[in-house]
Amino acid sequence: QPFWISIALCTLSVLLSLSSAGESKARSCSEVRQAYNVQGFSLVNVPHQEISGEHLRVCPQGYTCCTSEMEDKLNQQSKLEFENLVEENSHNMRTTFVSRHKKFDEFFLELLDNSEKSLNSMFTRTYGKLYMQNSEVFQDLFTELKRYYTGGNVNLEEMLNDFWSRLLERMFQLLNSQYHFTDDYLECVSKYTDQLKPFGDVPRKLKAQVTRAFIAARTFVQGLMVGREVANRVAKVNVVPACVRALTKMLYCPYCRGMPGLKPCHNYCHNVMRGCLANQADLDAEWNLFIDAMLLVAARLEGPFNIEAVIEPVDIKISEAIMTMQDNSMQVSAKVFQGCGQPKPSGIGRSARGISDVFSTRFRPYTPEERPTTAAGTSLDRLRVVWRTMQHSVIDIKEKLKESKRFWSNLPDDICAKGKLAESDEEQCWNSHTKGRYFPEVVKEGLTNQVNNPEVDVDITRPDTLIRQQIMALRVMTNKLKNAYNGNDIYFQDSSKFFSLSGVWMCRWRRDKNHSADKMEDSLVLTMNTKFFASTTFLLLSCFLFCL
Repeated sequence: QPFWISIALCTLSVLLSLSSAGESKARSCSEVRQAYNVQGFSLVNVPHQEISGEHLRVCPQGYTCCTSEMEDKLNQQSKLEFENLVEENSHNMRTTFVSRHKKFDEFFLELLDNSEKSLNSMFTRTYGKLYMQNSEVFQDLFTELKRYYTGGNVNLEEMLNDFWSRLLERMFQLLNSQYHFTDDYLECVSKYTDQLKPFGDVPRKLKAQVTRAFIAARTFVQGLMVGREVANRVAKVNVVPACVRALTKMLYCPYCRGMPGLKPCHNYCHNVMRGCLANQADLDAEWNLFIDAMLLVAARLEGPFNIEAVIEPVDIKISEAIMTMQDNSMQVSAKVFQGCGQPKPSGIGRSARGISDVFSTRFRPYTPEERPTTAAGTSLDRLRVVWRTMQHSVIDIKEKLKESKRFWSNLPDDICAKGKLAESDEEQCWNSHTKGRYFPEVVKEGLTNQVNNPEVDVDITRPDTLIRQQIMALRVMTNKLKNAYNGNDIYFQDSSKFFSLSGVWMCRWRRDKNHSADKMEDSLVLTMNTKFFASTTFLLLSCFLFCL
């Protein structure tokens, strides 16, 4: 009898042990259900206890709290969270380009408008009817300056030469009103602009200042716009299926293993992010060169060729040129008559005083005390205050630009270093299978380095097309910025037209008629321009490298 009692007790012990083991395998999923519900998912068909996990395609196939439907939803959630992480971590940098572009664009257009109003007000009060009868010459000057700044196909040197030629024709007629001049004769007069230098050295100095200042200003604002567009487009990541699987395994497979609060190990996070952001990291080299070029042009905006130093006193400079022409009128007229022939008298008599005398008495520049405010009531003193504010903005954006260097290659590190995503305790973190230390080494950033990434299966033979397009956009803009720093302008097609694809890569910006910053966009187009073939050949070679 004691023997049978012993057998019964032993059997009961084994059964209790098996029952206990079964219970340990089939743990409660209450924490997982709660965390899953917080994510906004329905708890219908979510198991209360662990079930067999043979149906799982991403997470480990042991006992699990996840059904196939749950794993699919967590896949979608992983993709969405990753997109949001990239958006959030790039927000400040992208906002910098958006806000600074808008501010600079508005300032330069305001400066041009107020300079034109100042000249119109000053010349109307100083020169009266003579100016008003010829005001379109000056209006056209500012119209072309605005058109150039806003992306139009304007050759600044030719435009300024044309302005001085037209001004010479008008003044020559006023100073010699007793003669009749045909169009052919006036065309002959304009040919003497360079030879006679009727306006002294003002045209040469103003052309040098205006071209360098406007090239720097337009290119800098275009650079801010390109930086904005590139950053916005690259921040909208293309999440490939291999990346989604890796993200799900890192972020939500702990749910399926009954550990919803367990964060991924720090190095594990790095490998996943570097795999998913491999193409973005390849943007970094060209992005850094672009930032360096932007900083060079920013230095130009602070120097002697800054646009405010040129535009603010333009009315005084033109007035000085007019005074010089007036002082030399007799010598200029004599040489023109000698070269172009003696003109025919107009047949209209002159008063004893003469138009030339009236012209002489009225053409005098204002003193600083007399200088009027603009028609809009905005004094040039206020513009100087605005410019000082903008100079502080230049300093500010230079600092922001410096901070954005290596942004794309550092992005995986920034995401994983936020604390909310990765666990700092290397022993108490999710290592892709369970809780414990993560042993694989962290791969380097960039597409080619992902060949040995243990977490993300990256096809290094297929670079992301959008990223390659942005690399080329940055390369074109960097080339233009370097040229602008040296005072050279690269030809840009007029933004109102579309052009065919046939030659070297060029970047083209389009504005709507209101010059809205939000409606501007850049697009890469191919266009043949032999004038700049030598300076852009390397861009074509780069294109071939990326397209192979």
